[in-house]
Amino acid sequence: MWEWILGFYGLQIIIVIVIIFGSWFVWDRRFKTKHGQEVPDGFVRTKEVSIDPTTKKKLVVYFHPETGERFYKEEE
Repeated sequence: MWEWILGFYGLQIIIVIVIIFGSWFVWDRRFKTKHGQEVPDGFVRTKEVSIDPTTKKKLVVYFHPETGERFYKEEE
């Protein structure tokens, strides 16, 4: 009986850990591909400017009118 209980909760803990790490890597990869120094073709500069709270860098937002994607260019 104890093996079943420990196995049941152990499996749930493993699943939660996998979900946490998986979502962390997906978010990190998704954000890093959407900012940089070179603006891709088709993107238009907007008036929106923000400061990244972790790196303290100024980010200018570019918008692609056809796809709705946003690109963040690092400015110094």
